[in-house]
Amino acid sequence: MPESRKRQGAAHHNQQDTELNPGWSAHMKPSPTWWAPTSVVLMLIGLLYVIVFYLLNGAYPVPGIGNWNLAIGFGVVAVGFLMLLRWK
Repeated sequence: MPESRKRQGAAHHNQQDTELNPGWSAHMKPSPTWWAPTSVVLMLIGLLYVIVFYLLNGAYPVPGIGNWNLAIGFGVVAVGFLMLLRWK
């Protein structure tokens, strides 16, 4: 009956771990403590902006620009989301 191959020792696993590429984010510094809360607040402000626009039939937040209010609201949400992409 053939024998199965023996597993290599722990020395091989330690060597393999050090050879891994650390990746593109290894050189990034940690984000400041205000980064994540600010991004979440921006996303909430954008959401509230869009909700106010819909609830008040486009009369507010800025009455003269019409549907551009949606672009402003979603733009603020997008800025918050992009900030979260850079959060480490």
